[in-house]
Amino acid sequence: MAPVTLRLMTTALPATTPGPAAPAPGPRPFLLTDIEAAVRASWGADTTTPAHRPHWSPDNPARDQCGVTAMVLNDLLGGELIRGVVRVDGVQTDFHWWNRLGEGIEIDLTHEQFAPEEIVSDGEVVPRPPHFTRLREEYELLRSRVLARLARPAA
Repeated sequence: MAPVTLRLMTTALPATTPGPAAPAPGPRPFLLTDIEAAVRASWGADTTTPAHRPHWSPDNPARDQCGVTAMVLNDLLGGELIRGVVRVDGVQTDFHWWNRLGEGIEIDLTHEQFAPEEIVSDGEVVPRPPHFTRLREEYELLRSRVLARLARPAA
């Protein structure tokens, strides 16, 4: 199977172009790697869950960022939210969130947060909460940072 390249367009392209070699107008599209870099650069202790905030470390910046990260990616890319159960020695310790864009295309930018003994279930599709309150401030902060980073011109 050929690799899939996902692009998030920042401007609408015209329906037709003057010729096959004509460059697309406007800024270049964001690649998934651009979005990933913006998200990772935007994580901080203030975007993690309040219970984990005192323990947040740049050595494991993805720790407890999964819920807000999945919501921001859902804003940018659409798709479905997936929630799995985290277990240690068979006992549930938490939930884990990630994104599904289509059949077989899942994006989990925070999977590296887990220690080897933490096992995440396959997960199930969950509806996006229309008016979520838990982690609302952390989500809005992460979202604003990511959008600001994506708005910067490429170096």
